[in-house]
Amino acid sequence: MRRIGYANDLARRATCSKGLQSFTHSESYLMQIIVRDNNVDQALRALKKKLQREGVYREMKLRRHYEKPSERRARERAAAISRARKADRKRAERDR
Repeated sequence: MRRIGYANDLARRATCSKGLQSFTHSESYLMQIIVRDNNVDQALRALKKKLQREGVYREMKLRRHYEKPSERRARERAAAISRARKADRKRAERDR
């Protein structure tokens, strides 16, 4: 049985060259995937699923280019408005 622990290595390789250690502001975490019966393909699928759930791909996409603080606030505000509208729609649908 082998273990694959790519999360920290992936995070370090994918960050910009400004010296950031990981995606979560110098918090490092270890993600382990157990390889059973030498089935690496299944382990890689499990790793990708875990990375997706943790939001690593989203972070990598956001950190490809510098985002000004004002742009970040505008994006977060728009996302909050979108979430609120969705919650209102769900609430209205439930009340019918």
